Amino acid sequence: MKALYEALSEDSFIPFPRQQDWASIFHQTLHNVIARGLLTTEERDRVELALMQREQESSTALGRGVAVPHVYLDVFEKPVIVFVRLAKPLNLGAPDGVPTRFVFVLLGPLGREAEHLDSLMHIVRLMSDDEFRYEASEARSKKALLTAFDQFLDRIKPDAQPLPQTVSEGLAFTGRPAGGLWRDLKRRVPHYLDDWQQGLHIKCLGSTIFLFFACLAPAITFGGIMAVITGGQIGVVEMLFSTAVCGMIYAVLAGQPLIILGGIGPLLIFTGLLYRLCLDLELPFLATYGWIGLWSAGFTVLLAVTDASCLMRYFTRFTDEIFAALVSLMYIEEAIQALIKIFQDVYQKEQVNHDKALLSLLLALGTFYIAISLSRFRRSRYLLPKMREFLADFGPTIALTAMAVIAAMMPGVQLDELQAPEHFGPTSGDRPWLVDLWATPLWARWAACLPAILVAVLIYLDQNITSRIINKPDHKLHKGEAYHLDLLVVGLLLGLCSLFGWPWLVAATVRSLNHLRSLATVDEVTVHGETKESILHVRETRLTGFAIHLLIGISMLLLPLLKHIPLAVLYGIFLFMGVVSLSGNQFFERLNLWIMDSSLYPATHYIRQVPRWTIHKFTALQAVCLAVLWIVQDSPWPLLGILFPLFIALLAVVRSLAARYFSPAHLKSLDADDDEPDNRWG
Repeated sequence: MKALYEALSEDSFIPFPRQQDWASIFHQTLHNVIARGLLTTEERDRVELALMQREQESSTALGRGVAVPHVYLDVFEKPVIVFVRLAKPLNLGAPDGVPTRFVFVLLGPLGREAEHLDSLMHIVRLMSDDEFRYEASEARSKKALLTAFDQFLDRIKPDAQPLPQTVSEGLAFTGRPAGGLWRDLKRRVPHYLDDWQQGLHIKCLGSTIFLFFACLAPAITFGGIMAVITGGQIGVVEMLFSTAVCGMIYAVLAGQPLIILGGIGPLLIFTGLLYRLCLDLELPFLATYGWIGLWSAGFTVLLAVTDASCLMRYFTRFTDEIFAALVSLMYIEEAIQALIKIFQDVYQKEQVNHDKALLSLLLALGTFYIAISLSRFRRSRYLLPKMREFLADFGPTIALTAMAVIAAMMPGVQLDELQAPEHFGPTSGDRPWLVDLWATPLWARWAACLPAILVAVLIYLDQNITSRIINKPDHKLHKGEAYHLDLLVVGLLLGLCSLFGWPWLVAATVRSLNHLRSLATVDEVTVHGETKESILHVRETRLTGFAIHLLIGISMLLLPLLKHIPLAVLYGIFLFMGVVSLSGNQFFERLNLWIMDSSLYPATHYIRQVPRWTIHKFTALQAVCLAVLWIVQDSPWPLLGILFPLFIALLAVVRSLAARYFSPAHLKSLDADDDEPDNRWG
């Protein structure tokens, strides 16, 4: 590694040369070598010609944006490595088709080629590190580059006494009251200032605008449904206000600010059942709702301070993939069902008019197509790199705006628009914001603790599973986990919502995943003919979460304007969010194997290590679990829907029983928290 350190140091690091081909790159590189006294001006043309002849024989671009041109002549006295970072990636003939950004030029005397073999091994190891490649591309000085190199050495440094870590640091049980909570604070507080500074980037602006609409649409939708099932006592205004206030507080206080809070289906079902129960028992709904919420908040806070989140160690990738797939499919189903309903409504009217249905379908599919295409535009060969980055980051926002403009250009077609309230105030109109908790009888206040247990279990599971998915190693987060702190903040916000009669909020999986991916810098990697996206770096910031929910709060002052946004455009955003959040879900990758030619299976680590039928049995088990969860959450029997959190908890039991039917080695490959790295340089 010493030779690499010298190559990255002040004398041999050539930043941002604006070269357009190998000839200009070599010319600039050899100018650096001459300036260091390692080559004479007279021999420059000879070395440059040798380098060009070597490239004509076969490209030295290895892939993943790295090239290692080399030549050995008697004009050198010792081996030399020169590191060049190009201002603009160039297509130099890499086998994976990825333009080259980093060039290591190896020069040396005849007979000393073997001394560079060790350096070549270190180059491959260094440039295989996604974090270093990101930091090297962002470095604006030699000091920053060397700092990134030192951090790489720290990451690969073996411990003096390496101990196998089977449980992540954030899920380690402390055995002390609030011990896990204290550890979360110690991990996250040192990063607090950086959490805000990381948000000062153009990528964060695109993320904020996209997620504003992505959070606003379900908030209004859930609020409208809640107004129906609660007789208008909780509605759109309460949902928007709760989303804005709780979202901003969570962004400021939580440990993992990439998580987005929102309403979820099981809590919606529970609220509707509670309203009907209150009517039957002649109890005031909002007061009873408030007491159940306060009990649930107390239980949730108790779970946070007793290290209960450590139980999530028994939830593995098996559970995470099923839960993430369920929520993603719910978004896709919501969009498809809404479009189908538009077509059904057309035929239910006396005068059949297809314009509304067809335009709605085109707007939804157009929004989805533009958003998904622009999000992949980062690796396109067209336009300049900064323009490609801009289009990829702002893809969903551009798609939504473009389709909304097209809809506005066709005023003759009456489309379904966002159903926003006319004014700001409680939905019922005749109640104060603060709930009168004493309006309910004493026995009901105590009895409220029983249904509150189910609410607390649901919030505990949903919050922690979403946290596990967000914090999984594939996402390359570096600031540490905060399960206990996040659960504490959600518990306190649950109590706040209960006092004001607002909807209860918890981590929204799909919105959180899209928030993370919108802040990620990704790289496309081709492995055995299959192209995949790999996350290099994620901007872990609080600013986007705070700004998203601040905009939702401001939107309540512009409620009449929101009514002009066609619902079909938002359905396209729903479809985009659902499809994108499926990316990287190994469960769906393995489902594809069922209909794929076995001779063309990708050479992933689990396919290399696990028999084919064992993979299919494991996937089938997950598919059955997913089907059961889908039936429960979509059940026509509301009482079964309330038991949804218990079925989620049972996934851990199913995974434990699976150990009896699968060998430990096979389960380790199929159910590991992170994938083993594939050989992407071979």
